[in-house]
Amino acid sequence: MAAIQALDVPAATPKGQRVPLDRRLLVGGVGLAIIVLAALAAPLIAPFNPIEQHLDARLQGPSGTYLLGTDNLGRDTLSRLLYGLRPSLISGLAAVALAAVSGTVVGMLAGYFGRWADAVLSRLLDLLIAWPTIFLALALVLVIGPGQFGVVLAIALAELPIFARVMRAITLSNVRGEHVEAARSMGASAPRIMVRHIFPFALSPLLVQFAIAAPLAVVAEASLGYLGLGTQPPAPSLGGILSDAELYLSQTYSAAVFPILTIALLVLSLTLIADGLQKMLDPRGAPVGL
Repeated sequence: MAAIQALDVPAATPKGQRVPLDRRLLVGGVGLAIIVLAALAAPLIAPFNPIEQHLDARLQGPSGTYLLGTDNLGRDTLSRLLYGLRPSLISGLAAVALAAVSGTVVGMLAGYFGRWADAVLSRLLDLLIAWPTIFLALALVLVIGPGQFGVVLAIALAELPIFARVMRAITLSNVRGEHVEAARSMGASAPRIMVRHIFPFALSPLLVQFAIAAPLAVVAEASLGYLGLGTQPPAPSLGGILSDAELYLSQTYSAAVFPILTIALLVLSLTLIADGLQKMLDPRGAPVGL
């Protein structure tokens, strides 16, 4: 799942000059805000309990009573989608946040200390990159069992090397800089140098990478849910809803189409945010090879 992205180093903005708000960031932000609000307000706006069965209304298409139809057990598709957004948002974003924090620490240590530390940590990162997310999830399920925790951990391990390589590249480009040498000559400790004199240069690239990784994490969470490794029934998830609908496509389309559209809209919103952030933080668009 994880793919190494070419990031851009943020260009210096002249003092007093405002960076214009990118239209893609605005559109994606509005779309994501609507989706997040819908997930948060699910108990208030969902017409039915997401696990409530109406066996006399199985596999119905959209109607006045069931706006998006029902599934094979007569559960309201709209209600299940509203509640199913929650694990996708929580698991996906929590996994990326965990990957960002741990990857930043690993990459900074590798770049700052170099030599054997860099060699060991880089080989471990290469090992993680070589493992597809699905295999990581399967291995974790064997150890801790299926559920959201395993999904978060698997996605975080898959995304961690990307953040680590971003941070390592930025650390290497600054560790011999005059500002770092000056701080070192004044007796600054290694942790202080890394936090105060190197990490600020990584904020923009890491923010962009976070935005790039978020839609990938959402797709991964939905894929693992589809395979039954994520949120367990009867609790709804986007991948689980899609998996339940697969066997009944010949009888009703709504139970499968609407989860796909929901995932697509969520991924599109996150992707637009990533594109907009990258454009705003790097007007030059000069790629940095990692």
